[in-house]
Amino acid sequence: MWSYRLVAPYTFERTNLPDTTADVLRDGQVLLRFRAAGVCGSDLPGFRGTRGRLPGDTGRNGAEMPGFPIHEIVGEVLVSRHPEHRPGDHVVGWASGFDGLQELVVADGAGLVSYDVSLAPQHAAALQPLACVLYALEQLPDLTGRDVAVIGQGSIGLLFSYAAKAQGARHVTGVDPVDRSDVAKLFGVDNAVRATSDRWVSHLAPQERPDVVIEAVGHQVATLNHAIEAAAPGGTVFYFGVPDDDSYPISMRTMLRNNLTLTSGITLDRARVLRCADEFARAHPGLLADYVTHTFGVGEVQGAFELAARPVPDRVKIAIVA
Repeated sequence: MWSYRLVAPYTFERTNLPDTTADVLRDGQVLLRFRAAGVCGSDLPGFRGTRGRLPGDTGRNGAEMPGFPIHEIVGEVLVSRHPEHRPGDHVVGWASGFDGLQELVVADGAGLVSYDVSLAPQHAAALQPLACVLYALEQLPDLTGRDVAVIGQGSIGLLFSYAAKAQGARHVTGVDPVDRSDVAKLFGVDNAVRATSDRWVSHLAPQERPDVVIEAVGHQVATLNHAIEAAAPGGTVFYFGVPDDDSYPISMRTMLRNNLTLTSGITLDRARVLRCADEFARAHPGLLADYVTHTFGVGEVQGAFELAARPVPDRVKIAIVA
């Protein structure tokens, strides 16, 4: 079977491995044939050469883990040890070993759901990040009539903007140093701010401070404090961006004096929220087509990641298809 691995920063190598067989499956797992995958912002540190926390990330110059770092996966079930999946099912969800960049993938069945095969595989892949966004919004107060700001207007940040507007937010501000003005209007953004988050917050008037601030950048510590500083008194900050550091310094004085709530968390109840994402996408036709702006074949993985790593204004979501 074909498989990709990172052998150096910014460098994939395609290799052929023995086919994964059913005898490796544990109870609750399924064996998938790769159909499509989405490139997530959280995949990019590994692409750049940063050493992650997975037990198998032990390579000298790169992770060297087969299939790493893809986790947003679409596949066809070949063998199932999970009661809800059958051979021939087409499913979307999590490659639980972050090893989805290979022809055959073993994944936990609890993080997968079937989808309508009339949906193009590259669009089906977008249901996984949409599920993460919808689950995060469930942890927030009712957004109806509230002002929401999303720091970071990459593929996840734009989904947050769209979903927040769809859930009744009065005004959505998107903040990103990349010019997102053309795509922002497709994703419910009322005010697309082209600036770094520190510059944006330094110019906020008291009456402009949002009720809810979502940090959708991650991978460094600065933007969380900017989100805290930006929130209106009594407001809520949701930290969604993936942390590369164990500890983040935040202003507890600002948290206390402004009666703020800070929340975060990974996506739980995955099968349920994947179904919610499917329902949401059906209720908003055109969203997935607007979202997936670039599609690459499995022979173009290097190019897909190189594009994902560049700040390109019209690039939203990148999919890789078999």
